[in-house]
Amino acid sequence: MTELAAVKAALKTQAIETPSWAYGNSGTRFKVFAQPGVPRNPFEKLDDAAKVHEYTGVAPTVALHIPWDKVDDYAALAKYAEERGLRLGAINSNTFQDDDYKLGSICHPDATVRRKALDHLIECVDIMDATGSKDLKLWFADGTNYPGQDDIRERQDRLAEGLAKVYERLGDDQRMLLEYKFFEPAFYTTDVPDWGTAYAHCLKLGPKAQVVVDTGHHAPGTNIEFIVATLLREGKLGAFDFNSRFYADDDLMVGSADPFQLFRIMYEVIRGGGFTPDVAFMLDQCHNIEAKIPAIIRSVMNVQEATAKALLVDAEALAVAQRSGDVLGANAVVMDAYNTDVRPLVAEVRGELGLDGDPITAYRRSGWAEKIAEERVGGQQAGWGA
Repeated sequence: MTELAAVKAALKTQAIETPSWAYGNSGTRFKVFAQPGVPRNPFEKLDDAAKVHEYTGVAPTVALHIPWDKVDDYAALAKYAEERGLRLGAINSNTFQDDDYKLGSICHPDATVRRKALDHLIECVDIMDATGSKDLKLWFADGTNYPGQDDIRERQDRLAEGLAKVYERLGDDQRMLLEYKFFEPAFYTTDVPDWGTAYAHCLKLGPKAQVVVDTGHHAPGTNIEFIVATLLREGKLGAFDFNSRFYADDDLMVGSADPFQLFRIMYEVIRGGGFTPDVAFMLDQCHNIEAKIPAIIRSVMNVQEATAKALLVDAEALAVAQRSGDVLGANAVVMDAYNTDVRPLVAEVRGELGLDGDPITAYRRSGWAEKIAEERVGGQQAGWGA
């Protein structure tokens, strides 16, 4: 009973950040699919995010993407979020959509382009100052497509130089979160292709630089939980971008492709002391064909359920089995936790927080989807590049 109470108490402390871009239109590289009621500006995105938090109780922050979420007054945007029970979370930079970035951004061979990219990153820190955000999230599409296209080592030097300048601009309570991706859109070399490269740069920069693990940014068969365990051991895991993949960076709903993997990751987070506010749990997803708000609610629920299962692992029994070399016994302890139906437990936690135990049904009953479809007519819907 006491152990169950501890699990419930831990679940009540969890916070999952939702991404502003997930509320907008998205699609494949061939087509962006529009939906009725999609937000037309960052303020309407916050309105939708507030509904996710209202029905889940654990999604209090929203990540912004610049310039997709550019506004004239960021302090006013932060106040708007606060009035809706939210806070503005990580500021995501964008150095991949301008024509100037065809050959890279801060790794570009032309110093003028590198300066443009750096100016944008510094602008993002300025926005952090205005919004109260503590995290700057960096992902670079930089790389090459052909052998000999550029000097691999020089590109790493340019990357290190640019990151150092951004690091110097950070405030005492701000962090730089460096994301990696092993391919796409660069196919021969990618300048930040793996956790080791990201870790090496962050280690050299200092304590305010940490690594982001995007669960979709790995080759098939990669043991992501090993990466998580290692980064936690080194004190360099700063955040997750949660999503699912079948083939590449599919950006599907977290927990939809391999829920067992999500459970294993969350177990290593808890085992390694990462279940704290110092490790940000963020969604990074694109809802192309499914309704967006229910999909985000479902994603939050999937993270909650994986976390609940991970919290139920009998650590003492597992340690005994491991020390005695009981291979099957140790695996059974893990599988017993994973195979537990935690939905009633998580629903009970929601009830204790004054929420409906079934967030999806509660949202559908609210009429919000019908309301925004009727009211958000005209103007340009938010989406990729908007």
